[in-house]
Amino acid sequence: MNKHLAMAAMACTFAATALAQEHAPAAPAFAAPNLTPQGVAALAANCAMCHGTRGIPAPGSSLPRMAGRSADSTVAAMKAFRDGKREATVMHQIARGFTDAEIAAMASYFAAQREGS
Repeated sequence: MNKHLAMAAMACTFAATALAQEHAPAAPAFAAPNLTPQGVAALAANCAMCHGTRGIPAPGSSLPRMAGRSADSTVAAMKAFRDGKREATVMHQIARGFTDAEIAAMASYFAAQREGS
């Protein structure tokens, strides 16, 4: 292939790539956390497998009760798990998936839960 022809082909490729990028749709923005009451309840439902529905574990469970626990205590524990400052079997992995706002919202949700609610 002729050197000039190869250079022209490369120039066309670069121009086409630049044009495609210029008209490409923007990268998707991820949704902000859903911190509505329904959204927070949905986030907290992820905890039910281990900590029980609404944070009330099954009788005799060795896992901590989340319902009625102070929000400050839950926030501190979750951040310690997330930041690797508190040992855990799985909580350090789970906590990494939540933002500060989500942790605070779930902590408030669990603090408001009572046995009969």
